[in-house]
Amino acid sequence: MLNSEAKSWSSKKQQIVVLSSTEVEFVAAALSSCQAVWLRKMFEVFGDEQKGATIYCDNMSTIKLSRNAVMHGRSKHIDVRFHFLHDLCSDGKIELQYCKTGEQVADILTKPSSLHSRS
Repeated sequence: MLNSEAKSWSSKKQQIVVLSSTEVEFVAAALSSCQAVWLRKMFEVFGDEQKGATIYCDNMSTIKLSRNAVMHGRSKHIDVRFHFLHDLCSDGKIELQYCKTGEQVADILTKPSSLHSRS
């Protein structure tokens, strides 16, 4: 979001098999971070430098893992290529912020509506 308007949005099936909901959210946050970093660079090209990016996430385990990338039994299955999210968070380029599932604006575009689920 920039000035209360969506500047980028996407939805796609993940191309990898994951073993936990934390890993699903972690991969999604990492891919979103790639998009955010690219957008920041585009804004810089146009002379409108942005200070940081916030990614809203409804999984506290993902947020904690992005802040403290300690590898232990619960996170060792997450592919190393997605751990650059921790580096982006440590550098202040990305901030993961908790947002309740019901308040996720994009969820309306990714979840079936109650009308469709009744049939």
